[in-house]
Amino acid sequence: MNDSLIQKTTVFFQEKFGKAPEKIVLSPGRINIIGEHVDYNDGYVLPAAIDKIICFAFEKSNATTSKIVAIDLNQEFEIDLSKDIELSSTVWNNYILGVLKQLQDNGFDFSGVNCVFSSNIPVGSGLSSSAALECGFLFGLNELFDLKIKPIDIALMGQKAEHWVGINCGIMDQFASVYGLENKVIKLDCNTLEFECHNADFKDYALVLFDSNVKHSLFISAYNKRREECEEGLAIIKANFPEIKSFRNCTEAQLLTLKDKMDTVVFSRVHYVVKEIARVSKACEALDAGNIELLGQLLFETHDGLSREYEVSCPELNYLVELALAEDAVIGSRLMGGGFGGCTITLIKKGKEEAVKQKFAQLYQEKWNIELKIYDVKIGNGISLYEPS
Repeated sequence: MNDSLIQKTTVFFQEKFGKAPEKIVLSPGRINIIGEHVDYNDGYVLPAAIDKIICFAFEKSNATTSKIVAIDLNQEFEIDLSKDIELSSTVWNNYILGVLKQLQDNGFDFSGVNCVFSSNIPVGSGLSSSAALECGFLFGLNELFDLKIKPIDIALMGQKAEHWVGINCGIMDQFASVYGLENKVIKLDCNTLEFECHNADFKDYALVLFDSNVKHSLFISAYNKRREECEEGLAIIKANFPEIKSFRNCTEAQLLTLKDKMDTVVFSRVHYVVKEIARVSKACEALDAGNIELLGQLLFETHDGLSREYEVSCPELNYLVELALAEDAVIGSRLMGGGFGGCTITLIKKGKEEAVKQKFAQLYQEKWNIELKIYDVKIGNGISLYEPS
């Protein structure tokens, strides 16, 4: 699948600029196996790069101007690097502009490029196409101009580029795009950026994403509200247990003793967070032991918490997980990402995938009159240079 994307991008570049590109870069999207809404609550996340990518083709333009072409959108823009970089009214331009601004602000010596890119990462499905765009473009410039930027700084500069665009994201997406390894998941501490890799051999099960094809507008306001509620709950925990510095130091038993001292909604939010942080560690143990059935059970538990306690699900996502719970061939499913729409991540017995996909698609269409989009994913490598064999 990626071979045809690489060929398409390379041919387009040759037709556009009259010669072969100097560098070809492959930049992946990501999934998060478990650990949702805990990155800003001092927890761990468990992301992985996937085999859906953005392919970039680059050359130096030998000028101060850069020409960037989004093949799939049939759009392009030029930027003169001798002038101040300002936000564009076109969203995708801003991720590129944000990277260029990061390089300028940090004093790197580079000049213009010609770049075309194409992608098979579904946009808006929670697979983090924006992080793949930022980090892939930055990786390409790093290679072209030998800027000697370390991988961790590619991830951090990609994150800062997204902040410049106006999205106050955590580091997980960019980190997974840069550091991903085939058949490995990354247990990442979003505060210290310490990480460890665990085998992601799902054995007899396949990873399938069911895209609800909805995005409810509650997300931004609800996200901010959840952060406030968690901060309120943590303050109460610290006041009663001074030795606790963060949610990761708090046990469920300790939290239960404070139930009467918290607003019921705040308690629900915090209860989810404490249990989810523990689930990430359990998920790593399950993967290390090859106990994929336990991993599946943890996914169901996470969804239940996200739906009932953290309240970031929606009827369409809950319906998809209800279908999964009733299906013998499915061992785990949960909403993935911020919530209020997007995908469920689901573990299905190999050999049963097509039957489950057809059944879910038909029932979802009948229930909501919405087409269910479906993506098979495998755990892939992080950003890399493509070297033709």
